[in-house]
Amino acid sequence: MNADVSAFAHKLRTRVCGLMVYSGAILLTQIHSPVTDEQLWMPPGGGIDFGETMTDCLKREFREETNLEIEVGELLHLNELVSPPFHAVECYFEVKKKSGSPKLGYDPELEKNEQLLHKLKWIPLAELENIDWAPQSLEDKLKNWEKRYTYPVFTGTSKI
Repeated sequence: MNADVSAFAHKLRTRVCGLMVYSGAILLTQIHSPVTDEQLWMPPGGGIDFGETMTDCLKREFREETNLEIEVGELLHLNELVSPPFHAVECYFEVKKKSGSPKLGYDPELEKNEQLLHKLKWIPLAELENIDWAPQSLEDKLKNWEKRYTYPVFTGTSKI
């Protein structure tokens, strides 16, 4: 296991991620996934620190990864990822921009040469089927964004 992923393995992680959708596109980060060991697009977010609220964590992660200050909205989706040695419970919230311009940031927990983040991009929802992205359990909600509140929050566990 690479040094850059060992911090995420063999423990249960609770993550919060933000779904920022605007004009039919979603803001995604391209990362080198520690789970698949491949490039993958994902909503910005990360692990909650002990004593940190989900809202505070999501605001911090967005600031670090995207240079944006956000307003956190409704919890829209829960995803449980089980792919030993990785196990995460991920909470996806709707977010809206308060200020800033999108710019790729960094993960302060990792050294400069071990960064997982590679790109930040608005991706049209209609083009999601043409890229490698996660979690796939969000697909129906994103494709039918205007009906997002009618879907159940939890849709099951994904195993990679």
